[in-house]
Amino acid sequence: MKITPKVKLSKESQVILDSLQKAVTQALERKRRLGQYAVVWRNGGPVMIGEDAPKVSENPVNRPTK
Repeated sequence: MKITPKVKLSKESQVILDSLQKAVTQALERKRRLGQYAVVWRNGGPVMIGEDAPKVSENPVNRPTK
């Protein structure tokens, strides 16, 4: 996961952002290796990703709203 800020960050802020990005990348990789799904934000909403993620019909997060 890599986020590029639109503003120039201080050196301390960049270190913090890099640490957070590394932690998220490691957590998602660990979940992938364990065969667990993860919930991530894509296109303005939460999405379940991974081989064992519930199907759309079972997934209340991905259910279309009326």
